[in-house]
Amino acid sequence: MTRPAGAPDIDRDHYSYAHYADREVAEGFDALRFSGPIGQYLLRTQEALLIEALAPARGRQIVDVGTGTGRAAIGMAERGAQVIGLDASGEMLRVARARAQHAGVSIQLGLADAHHLPLADRSVDGAVSLRVLMHALDWRQCVAELCRVARARVVVDFPARASAAALESAARHLRHRLGGRTEPYRVIAERDVRDAFAAHGYRVVIVRRQFVLPINLHKKIGRLDATLAIERGLSSLGLLRLLGSPVTMVAER
Repeated sequence: MTRPAGAPDIDRDHYSYAHYADREVAEGFDALRFSGPIGQYLLRTQEALLIEALAPARGRQIVDVGTGTGRAAIGMAERGAQVIGLDASGEMLRVARARAQHAGVSIQLGLADAHHLPLADRSVDGAVSLRVLMHALDWRQCVAELCRVARARVVVDFPARASAAALESAARHLRHRLGGRTEPYRVIAERDVRDAFAAHGYRVVIVRRQFVLPINLHKKIGRLDATLAIERGLSSLGLLRLLGSPVTMVAER
């Protein structure tokens, strides 16, 4: 799969492309994101929500946009889904192919830009895009493409504007402007994502917020029991509903 005819050129200088085109970044991504008890907890909760959102998975055609190293795509394929995994980074796809082969599952992997998907309108049952909107050049265009190619459901996640992630995002933007090597991701208001879905005939049916405190802080603590106890306490005060992040949102036609 390649960029569709007529699509504008990709700005490969933007960090969202340049960062993940690096072989070391691709090979180290899983260890950075999913290592340790908190990383494994993130992976389990992500897989559980995808199973819930896309059930029954068996026989369904699912596209995973920004598939990266294929974590979500492999999990869905293991449950019988027919999965297309798309990513703008050939290095990430190289890791995904190796992981899929090791897992013994068949996934159709292809190089593609999330802003211009090489798929026909309503050609798949569901579309998934995790950790993409926060980095994309135009996140609304990405949502539009997900809604276009999906017949029924779309799953996305994003760091909430009303959360501790907003402080980390501001710090990363400052560091990036000063020449530091970092990912200056954006935070997004939940209402804006709802409005973007509504503009394409979708309504939000599931919203899940994960943590009140930053994920990186929980990783530094390094104890899942402590993380769960802290977050339960904060949730009991109503803070998860107000300040929880990242937000995973499921929308349907």
